[in-house]
Amino acid sequence: MPMYVRFKTPKELQDLAYDLVEKARDTGKICKGTNETTKHVERGQAKLVVMAEDVSPEEILAHMPVLCEEKNIPYTYVPSKEELGNAAGLNVPTAAVAIINPGKEKDGIENIVKKIEAVKSQNQG
Repeated sequence: MPMYVRFKTPKELQDLAYDLVEKARDTGKICKGTNETTKHVERGQAKLVVMAEDVSPEEILAHMPVLCEEKNIPYTYVPSKEELGNAAGLNVPTAAVAIINPGKEKDGIENIVKKIEAVKSQNQG
């Protein structure tokens, strides 16, 4: 597991994350790529950060979980930067995506955040 991956994300959560990114892309607002995501997290504008687990070098995302925790922004992981790029509407892979405005998926965000909290508390115990 890469060093920036703080907890193991179950498949159900991964699928939910891809789905939310796609829906927020269509009805809300997302930002793509590590730099844009970092900016929105620093400004406290991100509602959810989704990071790919297959990013190389790992240092690209090393700061992200720490920054998200400082700003109280929920984050989760998906296995593939390819698939994350696709979900974000890109023809290229992306290391990270932030959902800025969930659009019609406000409930979906609340739902995934609860599940992320549950997974994190299981992994710490």
